[in-house]
Amino acid sequence: MAKPQEERTLVLIKPDGVKRGLVGEVLGRLEKRGLKIIALQMMWPSREEMDNHYPKDKEWITGLGRNTARSYEEFKIPSTLTDDYGTEDPYEIGKMVRAWLVDFMVSGPIVKIVIEGLHAIRMVRKIVGPTIPAFAEMGTIRGDFSVDSPVLANVQKRAVRNLIHASGNPEESAFEINHWFKPAEIHSYKRSEEDSMF
Repeated sequence: MAKPQEERTLVLIKPDGVKRGLVGEVLGRLEKRGLKIIALQMMWPSREEMDNHYPKDKEWITGLGRNTARSYEEFKIPSTLTDDYGTEDPYEIGKMVRAWLVDFMVSGPIVKIVIEGLHAIRMVRKIVGPTIPAFAEMGTIRGDFSVDSPVLANVQKRAVRNLIHASGNPEESAFEINHWFKPAEIHSYKRSEEDSMF
C-alpha cells in the first residue's frame, strides 16, 4: 500500500488558464498548500489525446447531459433543452457537451501536471473549487478567476471556461496520469519542510 502522503492526482490548466497567464498562480497555490509538483509540461493536445482523456461510457456522458439539464433549472434559463439541443435525452445532450469539451481543450496549449501529497485528490479539488464558476467560493482558483457561466456557454454551444481540470477520484487519477505521462517523466522527491509537516 502506498503511503498516504504519496497520493497522486492529475491537473490540467486549460487553454483559458494558459491564455490568461494564470499558470504561475495555479502552481503557486498548489505548492503553498504543501503539495508537490512531480511532473510538469506544456503542450498543445491533439484531438485524439483529448478524446481519449474524457470517458466514453454511456453513464458518464449521460451525467454530462443531466448536469446540463440541472443548470437550466438552477439558472432559470428561459429556453428549453429541446429549443437548444433538439432533444431532452440526457445522453444525446451529453454527447454534444463532450464534443464541446474536446473542441475547447484542443483550442490552445494546456499545462499538464502530476501533483503528489497527503489527500492530494481531495486537496486539489478543494483548491480548484466546483466545476461551475458561479458555485465556486472566493479563495478557490475558479472562485477568484472564473467568470463563465453555463447560461452563456449553452447559448454559445461551447464548454464552460473554468480554467482547470482536476481528477475526481483515485481511479480517474490513475487513468489520467497514465494517459498523459510516461513513468520516467514523473519525479518523486522529498520537500524540505516534509519532516515538520507530517
